[in-house]
Amino acid sequence: MATIRDVSKESGLSIATVSRAISNPEKVSRESLKKVQKAIDKLQYQPNMLSQKFRNKRSNTIVILVPNISNLFFAKVISGIEDVAQKNGYNVLLGDTRNSHQRTKDYVNLVETRQADGIIQLRPHYEGQSVLPCKNVLAVNAGGCEFTPYPSVRIDNVDAAEKVISYLIDNGHKRIGVISGMRDNPHTRDRLKGYKQGLANAGIAFDDNLIAEGDFTLWSGMNAVQHFVQMPDRPSAIFCMNDEMAIGAIKGLKEKNIQVPGDISITGFDNLDVSNYCDPPLTTVSQPAIDIGEKAAELLFQLIHGEEPAQTEYVMPHEFVVRQSSGIRK
Repeated sequence: MATIRDVSKESGLSIATVSRAISNPEKVSRESLKKVQKAIDKLQYQPNMLSQKFRNKRSNTIVILVPNISNLFFAKVISGIEDVAQKNGYNVLLGDTRNSHQRTKDYVNLVETRQADGIIQLRPHYEGQSVLPCKNVLAVNAGGCEFTPYPSVRIDNVDAAEKVISYLIDNGHKRIGVISGMRDNPHTRDRLKGYKQGLANAGIAFDDNLIAEGDFTLWSGMNAVQHFVQMPDRPSAIFCMNDEMAIGAIKGLKEKNIQVPGDISITGFDNLDVSNYCDPPLTTVSQPAIDIGEKAAELLFQLIHGEEPAQTEYVMPHEFVVRQSSGIRK
């Protein structure tokens, strides 16, 4: 059986440093904690990972992992999380992962070394590519998708996208373009599924040429819409998979003197505050972003306090909001 002396030798740190890492991690550098944890894992030092005292100690901090800190939808989710965290006497550490696997692992390590008590992940779960879930780390996914293999709070993205397409079809649109997110993104997968279902329900064949890929940013929406501008047979409506790309698309169309919604109707997804003030105001799916954040935080604190949640997946209600960016096909 490995001893603390073995951990010291394996990590290259003094016994005193290893002991502090186990009993008072806040007094040890992050780099030293990582070395100690690596040695403990390799040697299978007992008690598991860190001492009983360390395991029972709470940091009163949670980590929010956000893939893009500039995304306005994430900002609203974070607001909801922070409100609940504050009521529970907890601090929030914001981790801007920039979709980096290594950066995500570094933040997860804060929980593994008990510098934080749990994680709320705002990036949807990628099968076979995500760091979470992982052993001994309490985590909740907020705003994700179907088939998330750990506790989650989300809307039904498939149903929401299908409602958008059905609305456009009911208003006479038969050729409907899509500005998607990245093809491998689970949100893209679910919303594209809803798009296809909406078409199928109306007996309209799916055409892959009507898909232009964006990356959920304003710029990508403005750039992707050029794919449709150049078509001899333009779509009469474009479903954008988030509001930022929709606002970018409207700007891109206006620069080509294409009227919205007179020539092309535009719809978005998220119902950001700015969507009601763009020109024209945006037809969109309203996600209850603050409620999603609050529910995710409540669920995480149940786990932190050792309580058994009533359910581990919450599907929150969404709403389809019709504004002036969409119209009837003449």
